[in-house]
Amino acid sequence: MQRREFAALFAAAGFSGLSRAQAAAPVEGQQYKRLPQALPTTAGKIELVEFFWYGCPHCFVFDPTLNQWLHTLPADVSFRRVHVGFQALHRLHQRMFYALEAMGKEAEVHERVFAAFHLQHLDVSDEDAVFRLVTSLGLDPAKFKQAWTSFGVQSKCLQASRLSEDYRIDGVPSLGVAGRFLTAPSMAGKRGQTEQQLGVEALTVTDHLIQLARANK
Repeated sequence: MQRREFAALFAAAGFSGLSRAQAAAPVEGQQYKRLPQALPTTAGKIELVEFFWYGCPHCFVFDPTLNQWLHTLPADVSFRRVHVGFQALHRLHQRMFYALEAMGKEAEVHERVFAAFHLQHLDVSDEDAVFRLVTSLGLDPAKFKQAWTSFGVQSKCLQASRLSEDYRIDGVPSLGVAGRFLTAPSMAGKRGQTEQQLGVEALTVTDHLIQLARANK
């Protein structure tokens, strides 16, 4: 999707009288937060992280808008998803995410996993249910079990939880930028806006934060 197409999405979400360029600059402490101490990031790249949970309905609504916007990312910005592990159920789904990623299949089945949670309303509350879901996706259960029990996946889960803590994530979806800034639909938008409008607002703020990070390299 080109930038002009995202502008069309911006208008469709209810901002027809206001272009992104004309929008007031986001205010620190309101539409975004600055971390007290910058976190280490990949050298040479502006790192963008989405913190999410498969079971989060707000993440499910935000995902299509985010996926379209990602096509507009400049070459100096890297993106990755981090699955949070706040509680036991989150950690179960976090482990599934990183096992799928270790298989090289997460991106391929990402939308179908979301659909299983939020459209099919499957109960994915224990390990057996996770394996049933993965099998229903047409993936090799033996390979998934190998990834599920691997040290690499355990390490990824620990790293993800640690990064969530470092960014001080207390809700999802949230967006971390360059190890310095944090925004979210719940922070960037206004009371009374639709979920799609909140998502577009968050991505508009993220664009601003990417520019800030680039200017302060």
